[in-house]
Amino acid sequence: MTDNRFLNRRSFMIAAGAAGLASTRAQAQAAFPTRPITLIVPFAAGGSTDIVARLVGQKMGELLGQNVVIENRAGAGGNIGSTAVARATPDGYTLLLGTISTHALNPAILKTVTFDAVKDFTPISLLAIVPNVMVVHPSFPAKTVKEVIELLKANPGKYSYASSGVGTPLHLSGELFKSLGGVQMNHVPYRGAGPALNDVVAGAVPIMFDNLPSSAGFIRNGQLRAIGVTTKERVSSFPEVPTIAESGLAGYETYTWNALFGPANMPRPIVDKLNQIANQALKDENVKKRLNDVSADIVGSTPEELGEHVKVELAKWAPIAKASGAVVE
Repeated sequence: MTDNRFLNRRSFMIAAGAAGLASTRAQAQAAFPTRPITLIVPFAAGGSTDIVARLVGQKMGELLGQNVVIENRAGAGGNIGSTAVARATPDGYTLLLGTISTHALNPAILKTVTFDAVKDFTPISLLAIVPNVMVVHPSFPAKTVKEVIELLKANPGKYSYASSGVGTPLHLSGELFKSLGGVQMNHVPYRGAGPALNDVVAGAVPIMFDNLPSSAGFIRNGQLRAIGVTTKERVSSFPEVPTIAESGLAGYETYTWNALFGPANMPRPIVDKLNQIANQALKDENVKKRLNDVSADIVGSTPEELGEHVKVELAKWAPIAKASGAVVE
């Protein structure tokens, strides 16, 4: 005969243990963070994603009372760093500064898919939308979109353009320009926008489609010449620079965005805390000024809004990425 007193006592102990564990987890989440957070930037240092990560990450660290350590883990168009976060422990201590590349383009162009852009990440906040810009070395003879097209048509295949890698928004910006303009340029992919930009500034490659934040300083000091921005409207920080669309290529528009993600299945209290801190960091006057200076359009969002944004971007860009024929090994 089973002793009901034993069963009741055993059930009580199990329930008490479960309650204690839940309480411990709740306390740990409430105390979060208790050590530094690693924010992985899946591109080389110096590009616009790196700029946004360092500005926002530093302020988040101040607000959280723990360092937010930026780790650049470049390669495969952002795939290497993104995969590392997708496979990390979902405790809030490993985060990703994701972009249109990692969460909209890579799923369409990766030869081997190592993560699901929707299922393998916890959305936290959409931080900023960033315009791109067509820049050239000052020695490049053309100064307008019309002159660039005329020069390229007169010299098919003579000139090259740099990008942050195969299948990135900067690569597709160049391919869209070639398609709409009916011109030929050679594509020179780099392992990130920073190294590509360095070679364009040095004159090794004459043309680049870059994120405006990383090119802004070089444009202002005359080391690069801005031909046109890639958004529908001109940007406030460079009102004198026309859009590529208004300069003759109707319908031309590209951009990128930066957002904060964690691994899938992060505890909701930690997600909410990181969302609150990220959006609070975006409201800091110094952060706002510095992001505005480089033409990043500050957003800030709920986790749900970011999740929906990713789905919309996947549907929009997948056909364009596939049409480019770009493949990332």
